Amino acid sequence: MTSPSFDNSYARLPARFFASVEPGPVGAPRLIKVNEALARELGFDPDWLSSPQGVAMLAGNQIVEGAEPIAVAYAGHQFGGFSPQLGDGRALLLGEVIDRSGRRRDIQLKGSGPTPFSRRGDGRAALGPVLREYIVSEAMAALGVPTTRALAAVATGEPVRRETLLPGAVLTRVAASHVRIGTFQYFAARGDVAALRLLADHVIARHYPQAIDSEAPCLALLAAVIAAQAALVARWMQIGFIHGVMNTDNMAIAGETLDYGPCAFMDAYDPATVFSAIDEHGRYAYGNQPPIARWNLTRFAEALLPLLADDADRAVALAQQALDGFDGLFQPALLGGFRRKLGLFVEEDGDAPLINGLLDIMKRGRADFTLVFRRLGEHDISACRALFDNPAEFDGWESQWRTRLAREAISPAARQAAMMRVNPLYIPRNHRVEAVIEAAVERQDFAPFEDLLAVLARPYDEQPGREDHALPPAPHERVLATFCGT
Repeated sequence: MTSPSFDNSYARLPARFFASVEPGPVGAPRLIKVNEALARELGFDPDWLSSPQGVAMLAGNQIVEGAEPIAVAYAGHQFGGFSPQLGDGRALLLGEVIDRSGRRRDIQLKGSGPTPFSRRGDGRAALGPVLREYIVSEAMAALGVPTTRALAAVATGEPVRRETLLPGAVLTRVAASHVRIGTFQYFAARGDVAALRLLADHVIARHYPQAIDSEAPCLALLAAVIAAQAALVARWMQIGFIHGVMNTDNMAIAGETLDYGPCAFMDAYDPATVFSAIDEHGRYAYGNQPPIARWNLTRFAEALLPLLADDADRAVALAQQALDGFDGLFQPALLGGFRRKLGLFVEEDGDAPLINGLLDIMKRGRADFTLVFRRLGEHDISACRALFDNPAEFDGWESQWRTRLAREAISPAARQAAMMRVNPLYIPRNHRVEAVIEAAVERQDFAPFEDLLAVLARPYDEQPGREDHALPPAPHERVLATFCGT
């Protein structure tokens, strides 16, 4: 058994990019879960990670050879208000590894103790938010959505104080990188153009090497990040995912879903759906995610202005031109995804009204987002119809859909197979996640956690005996609010 082999490019940047700090040791670390498949993908030995030495690393009690723990500096707009310094207040980047596919991946401990960016916080994480991020990030990966991943969860054996005393834990998170829009904002706010250029060069080399040969590499970087975020948010919308806290410091330059705080999946469809307890005005509601993504990208473009052109007006014009391309990328991605969910493979002008018509009657009929599309994919029209409070409206829409399907050349069997590949049966239902957290926190029972992970690892497959995992919550099971856990 051998420890990971690190190669830490971010730690080789100038000292103003981060703070070197070691994690705070914990009293009685205990392994909850190692993601063995991801460990092998990274080139790690799962048996070593589960060993006392591995658990000590995952808990922050031991710094293995090659690791260079750093807390990364960044700024960010949080609910529209700018904070010029945020940074990793409860996380440490242990280092980077090159996985078996040759990709560079960050290995980060989340909940590993205070850092210079903690802002009077304890730097720790409670068990509940750690389990939530583990569950939802792995579910997103199984759904095919770009995301950070969970490598391991470790209980610390020590309490953390939030509203009450809660058991503590540490999550080991894996990411393409942890560079955020807020990372660029940090240096832009300080007028540190040299650091901006270094950061842009680092990101281009690591994530968007095709931009190196462009006549304007930083403009190409902006365009690439816009495209990545447009595609990512379109995928969120197609599965009913609500990030909950789309601050610029939570938007990854690599185009991965980052930071699963008060995140949730919709049950009954409503674009105004909000779960985050801190989103009092619905800024990050499901239906607001596309315009907020563009708003965040505008902040990214502002940070890049000194790198786009020497002339300020020219830089603004170039940035605006790139931002104007967002809708032209997002809308086709969104529409194309919903076409596939409805079994449509040839584009027609009337497809958008057909899709929006279904969403409208789903809202009025309080129909479950996930199951409507799944039952259509199964060709179980009676079961789909039963999901609506107003089934007569569904009947009218279904007639239009049938007429539209008749103009497609694909066979019914091939269409059904294709629809089943894009319409999940199982998502991390909020009430299921909360039940897992309650069992773990209140009874130290992790069997529901393991069971839910197993179901969510195969979101598109029928799983006999687990049908209840696909069901929406009963009225008394509904989760109305989710929390960051900070």
